Amino acid sequence: MGQPLAACFTLISHAFGPFLTFRIMLSLLSLFTLYFHFVAARPPSVPLSFTRDQDFNRPFALSTDQSLFQAPTLHSPVEPPSLSLTAIPTTIFRPRSLDAFFQARSRSLKSAESEKVEWERVDVLGPNVEDRHTLAQLARMTGNAYALPGKKNWYDIDPAWNISFPFGWEDASEGFRGHVFLSSDNSTVVLSIKGTTIQGPTSKKDKYNDNLLFSCCCARVDFSWVFSTVCDCYAKHWRCDNTCLSEALIEDSLFYSVGVELVKNLTSLYPSSNVWLVGHSLGGALASLLGTTFGFPAVAFEAPGERLAAQRLHLPLPPAAPFSRVPAAPVTHVYHNADPIPQGTCTGFGSPCASAGYALETRCRLGKSIVFDTVGKLNWRVDVRKHPIREVILNVLEQEDVEWEEDAEVPQAKEEEDCVDCFKWEFGDFKDYV
Repeated sequence: MGQPLAACFTLISHAFGPFLTFRIMLSLLSLFTLYFHFVAARPPSVPLSFTRDQDFNRPFALSTDQSLFQAPTLHSPVEPPSLSLTAIPTTIFRPRSLDAFFQARSRSLKSAESEKVEWERVDVLGPNVEDRHTLAQLARMTGNAYALPGKKNWYDIDPAWNISFPFGWEDASEGFRGHVFLSSDNSTVVLSIKGTTIQGPTSKKDKYNDNLLFSCCCARVDFSWVFSTVCDCYAKHWRCDNTCLSEALIEDSLFYSVGVELVKNLTSLYPSSNVWLVGHSLGGALASLLGTTFGFPAVAFEAPGERLAAQRLHLPLPPAAPFSRVPAAPVTHVYHNADPIPQGTCTGFGSPCASAGYALETRCRLGKSIVFDTVGKLNWRVDVRKHPIREVILNVLEQEDVEWEEDAEVPQAKEEEDCVDCFKWEFGDFKDYV
């Protein structure tokens, strides 16, 4: 079915443009779902609870659209573990009115004035992030944001989720791309967002978003970066202009703005479905920012810290949970401690990130974090080559012979309260110096 869908997708995209194409194809996808569920007499499945019994590990190799610092590697098929994807009742904070949310954000951006946003506690079915197999399935969906079905770097997932719709692939330079996965009964929609690629048609826009969202000041790492910055907000002597940064972050070309429109389209087509967002690296940070905006559960794999980006985007944040000082964003970060990128340590002169032109300096996050101790448990060294999503899938989440935490399948998700980004920088109104 993948080739006819792809041909249909290409034909419609040329005729109607990306966003109308998105709505048309999702509608068609719903019809395909109904067909397989009723016409093909598919046995009914329990929503979000199933067991894999098929071989899903095919020989694996990267295409030229590679994730950040990822070298082509072949993996032999292995015996698949029994996997299940489970959902649990989850309480989240959601803006009572999206119009009021964006109005408050606009007022803060344009007038530096705050406006109260009302939040409501909502009980939804969210991913069970305490279940390692559920995280593994979500990580596979995340990995698929880098590929198209049928390609060698496509990860097989449970048949209940085999209906998916690609977005952002019709324009080779679009940048913001990935897949929408639908459960067999359309009760849950998973939006998977692609992260950074260093060799591919989206690379330029990926790097621009990385350096704007995760650098302290316009990707100005040191004097050698004076011609590589992404905005002109540096005000000398480690000072950076806040207003200038905010203006740079509201450009329509920024992936966050594109993602907002995409999620609006998705929710209008599936108003009664549970929506989850997932992503890796840059895609994980975007999933977090969009999940916080709309009040949808998000799982971010190996993502740089996005708390500073949320502040600069002037996003109203939900209230803190009881006994907490951190806003109760519906986000779970998943990363391991051999990856320097989510820890904000792949920085400075001579680092692999800086050498490749990336200023990934932030480390403070929204929500909670699940941190796998691969340095202690697997004797890994801190190395940026451990950043690709395949490392998380094959060597962390699907590693069966490692006890990551006593009496638990995964480490406990914790808030990162005492976290400071860009401590050596001074931010304020320095327009007279720019």
